[in-house]
Amino acid sequence: MIRILHTADWQIGKPFGNFEPDRRGELRAERFAAVARIAALAEERGCDAVLVAGDAFDDNTVPDRDLNRTLDAMAGFRGPWVMLPGNHDAALSVSVWTRLRRLTTRATIMIADRPELVVLKDGALVILPAPLTRRREGADLTEWFDHAATPSHAVRVGLAHGAVLNRLPEKAEAGNPIADDRADRAKLDYLALGDWHGFVEIAPRTVYAGTPEPDRYPANVPGHVAIVEIDAPGVAPRIERVRTARFDWRSMDLRLDGEIGALDDALAALTRPGETLLHLTLSGSLSLRERVRLDETLAGWRARLFDLRVSDEGLLDEPDEEDLDHIDVGGFVRVAIERLRAKAADPQDPERAAAQLALRMAYVEHRRLASGNG
Repeated sequence: MIRILHTADWQIGKPFGNFEPDRRGELRAERFAAVARIAALAEERGCDAVLVAGDAFDDNTVPDRDLNRTLDAMAGFRGPWVMLPGNHDAALSVSVWTRLRRLTTRATIMIADRPELVVLKDGALVILPAPLTRRREGADLTEWFDHAATPSHAVRVGLAHGAVLNRLPEKAEAGNPIADDRADRAKLDYLALGDWHGFVEIAPRTVYAGTPEPDRYPANVPGHVAIVEIDAPGVAPRIERVRTARFDWRSMDLRLDGEIGALDDALAALTRPGETLLHLTLSGSLSLRERVRLDETLAGWRARLFDLRVSDEGLLDEPDEEDLDHIDVGGFVRVAIERLRAKAADPQDPERAAAQLALRMAYVEHRRLASGNG
């Protein structure tokens, strides 16, 4: 039996530039920790090899310090690591791979930067790689698999990075095409893919492992590797999805109609808030009282979550009579407040957002003065 661990899209060196420096550093460091977890898993499960299906590095300018930290993380697995250049770390004449070859490592690394067989386990396992030598290819670099001769007793495993045709969203198929029936055409026992960041068996015996540590708010299933067992050539593989992620990146859409109870319930259900990055999209309408309570609730969760981003363009302020009574003013000021209320309620008014903000500020200020904090 052959047992391999299939992973891809580590993107070591990803800058995470849209985060504050302390969070940015923690997210970058977690990429190395994910590699160490993969090494430990491969060692624990007795894998014959780890296949890295491209984009191990975010680009070819990753500093040597990051390369060395990656190699140290890989040392926990004593078997071979077969590493394929992807579109982020293509096998250029001068690349991360030419530098990697000069570094000392305790891990056994095989850089599959040429379209030629990689023979493992005394010929019982043969890897057919399709390395990228530039960021975008118009041709299907896996075509050579179809005619590559291997011993009859060898398990044939393809290793590629790109977009399986007719199976992914159109925007994901802009370059580096891979035929959706390549595993059948080339008589592969398994085709290990990278580029799509979620785990999915995209076609028979054709799997994207996804990134082992998420790096964006997902619409797919990131944060895993594949453990693949193949009993013999021609026998269907057993594919196990194993979670490796630490951080939980979540997108959440909530509609709030009149009160924020749905938000309270949803946030209370988070099991690891300190390791959760949440993109929250809010819609609906709230009174000014509930809007103030919402702001207070979100402030508390910002201190608990690893990161919180809120999009509330679809959430409207709808002040009611009780709200306006709390803004205890009369005369021309009351008239002004009523005019703001009218503007805030009119979806055609170009000053609607400004009016909503002004009403909210007036409500908060009068609330503060009434409480004796002025």
